[in-house]
Amino acid sequence: MDPRTPCLIGAAQRTVREQPGPEPLDLWEEMARAAAGQTRFPVERLDSIQIVYTDSWQYDTPTGRLAERLGATPRHTAYSKVGGTAPQTLIGRAAAGIAAGELDSALITGAEALATRRVYRQAGERTPWSHPADPRPPYGWERPPHPSELAHELFLPVHTYPIMETARRAALGLTIEEEMLDRGRMMAPMTRVAAASPHAWRRTPRTAEELIGGGRFVGWPYNSNTVAVIEVDQAAAVLLVSSELADRLGVPGDQRLYLRGWAYAEDTWEVAARPALGASPAIARAAESAFARAGLTLDDMRAFDVYSCFAIALRQACDAIGLDPLDPRGLTVTGGLPYAGGPASDYVLHSTTTMAERLLAEGGHGLVTGVGMHLTKHTYAIWSTEPGGVLGGPEPVFTAEPVPIADACEGPAVVAGYTVAHAKDGARQRAHLVVELPSGARAYAHVIRDDLLADAESRELVGQRVQLTTDGQVNVASW
Repeated sequence: MDPRTPCLIGAAQRTVREQPGPEPLDLWEEMARAAAGQTRFPVERLDSIQIVYTDSWQYDTPTGRLAERLGATPRHTAYSKVGGTAPQTLIGRAAAGIAAGELDSALITGAEALATRRVYRQAGERTPWSHPADPRPPYGWERPPHPSELAHELFLPVHTYPIMETARRAALGLTIEEEMLDRGRMMAPMTRVAAASPHAWRRTPRTAEELIGGGRFVGWPYNSNTVAVIEVDQAAAVLLVSSELADRLGVPGDQRLYLRGWAYAEDTWEVAARPALGASPAIARAAESAFARAGLTLDDMRAFDVYSCFAIALRQACDAIGLDPLDPRGLTVTGGLPYAGGPASDYVLHSTTTMAERLLAEGGHGLVTGVGMHLTKHTYAIWSTEPGGVLGGPEPVFTAEPVPIADACEGPAVVAGYTVAHAKDGARQRAHLVVELPSGARAYAHVIRDDLLADAESRELVGQRVQLTTDGQVNVASW
């Protein structure tokens, strides 16, 4: 074996069930020491310390504070931007750096304590955590939302993902009831995986009927039972080293996991710019590249963890790679973001850690995927107990020309995808629409009349002809 072959030799995760819990810095340190301690790796000798962006708290120097805690002086550090692909991007780049001889070891960690933040907020108390950034830095967007998305307040995933879901539903000719039941059947097995996991946030198995029949609507047709639960206290870390260093540390071969291949691809950043709202050419491109680099196929996989913040993320992935949503191997090893927990940008560290535990116990190959922003960014990683494959580079792949987006619009249009936003008390607030214009461009619009909101939830609105008016910033649709 090439002595520069990177391998994973340590992985740890923790779910904190009693709040208030530790702050992220405490959890980063705990996970770093736990992952390194599995092979007695001295944390003070880390070449690279990398941290996934945390929504819970903005530190003045995140990697510097962790290095200080560990007594390390790494020659490389990184703090990611926001997005569910961030953990795998950090892992992939660290592995490439090890393979190139630039690094011998790299720690990637992340933590969220949003459940604890909620406790402090509800008590009317300030969060008593250390080393706050002053001034507070801008939010960690890689790119800010489109001005028209901001004007229409369409930047929350709980609104953008169901727009893509309704577009897919209409394209397949499914009824509202058929989509909901299909979603429940796809996600019910995930609840059973979470119920068996000591790390899962929600550990109650549910039937398909229970999932779709309970919980309040958040972004219709999604209810709270089938979307990621973000207010959790969870942390994880993985440790990668060169095979040469693993040999020197005396790590047995059956305690090493190899990144056989991984790839990254992007769809258009604006939802309305997607050529097909309910499909993702980028997923197919990323999957094809990852499998080719690994020298493996879908049939070779022992286990999967397909990113599951919302049902459309699962469905687009299954559509793109030819995976049956009811495959007996299952779609997740953790239980997924709605049940195991969706700690903001950090989830893939947990799915990678759990996949490592599974493969090191059973052998074979496993696929872990990540999704960032509004089904924009995609990572596909194939892990194996057998070395091989080609890591390749992490350069973005752009797969489609965007559809132009118009801002202020008057006149006729046709609904291409939509959702109805609900308040915490369950009341309908407004509908968010993506509409097709006669020019071939697309636009965003609101629906605000109560009778039209009820109508939108009672039947298929995709294909409905609407009339747009505008105040110069926000478009309003009626029919």
